[in-house]
Parts: sequence; structure tokens; C-alpha cells
Amino acid sequence: MPEEPLEPEVEVVKEDPRISIDDLMKVEVKVGTVRTAEPVPETDKLLRLTVDFGEEAGLRQIVSGIRAYVNEPEDLIGRQLAFVTNLAPRKIKGLESNGMLFAVGQDDTFAFLSPDRPVPPGTSAH
Repeated sequence: MPEEPLEPEVEVVKEDPRISIDDLMKVEVKVGTVRTAEPVPETDKLLRLTVDFGEEAGLRQIVSGIRAYVNEPEDLIGRQLAFVTNLAPRKIKGLESNGMLFAVGQDDTFAFLSPDRPVPPGTSAH
């Protein structure tokens, strides 16, 4: 009985999760001042924020899944938080979102990232 040929070994190459400094430089993180915050109707997780980045175009609308981490949406008004500001707009529950809140952790470790003192809206992280 002839021997069956052995299948060649397949080398599994794991992708390196690291990015280059050039990739990192593409991400725009800015501090914005929250001007309004309200629950998105018919959702349990979403808040609709309007955020001041000191832009001529005015305030940006950002929809974020942070409702579970906020006692009262109004508590966010006036807070300065970090946002990714160069994402393409995205529709979430029919609302256009023009950025993404930049936060850390989840559940008990969730925390907002904010400057330790007031800075002008639109100040870039670096």
C-alpha cells in the first residue's frame, strides 16, 4: 500500500498589532467642550452630544455609547473631553456622528480622558 503524501506544514504568521509612527500621526485627537448632552430616543446606550472644538463651522454632533457611564447627561455639559476628530462621518440611529469620544476602560474601569486644567476647545493631543 503506497504511503499517502504528507501535507506540507503551513506556517502561521501572526500579524504584528503595532502601527508605525506615520499611522499614529494620522489620528487626530482634540479636546472638545461638551455644550449639550441628551439620550438618543429608543436606545439604552447612546447619548447625543454637541461639542465645541473652536471650529468656524460651529459645534459638532457626536453620538456615543456612554449612557451607562453617565448618571445624568447634563453632568457632561461644560466638561472638556478628548475626541478623535478626523473620522469619516457615520450614521448611528439616523443621527450623523462627526467624531468619537476617546475614553479608557469598560465597566468598573471606564473613565473619560480630560485635561487636568482648562484648555482652548480644539487643542490637539500630542
